[in-house]
Amino acid sequence: MTAGADGERGAGTVLMLGVVAVVLLFGLALAAVGAAQQARGTAQAAADLGALAAATARRAGFDACATAREAVERNRGHLVACELEAGGVVGLTVARSTAGLPGWLARDATARARAGPRPPGG
Repeated sequence: MTAGADGERGAGTVLMLGVVAVVLLFGLALAAVGAAQQARGTAQAAADLGALAAATARRAGFDACATAREAVERNRGHLVACELEAGGVVGLTVARSTAGLPGWLARDATARARAGPRPPGG
């Protein structure tokens, strides 16, 4: 061996550690994006179903926001806001946490939905 070759010993190990670290960070980023997309989809589904249930309950004379809360929670969401609008329309804001991620990556996904009777002439 030459003197120059001895100075490069272990360089491959350091390079591989760097490659493995980059691959792990990329995998973590993909997992975070996937969890965020899943949470967003779940929040939107819970908001849509909660708004429909609330509008139906309001039309029947029941407590629309209590009905919305129950429907949202059954669909793994958290009711953030329930707004009773003119014309029998109910607007909801729903949140869903990105479970399964480390605390510094976990965020709440939010979704909004409105439901109510068709406007006259519409």
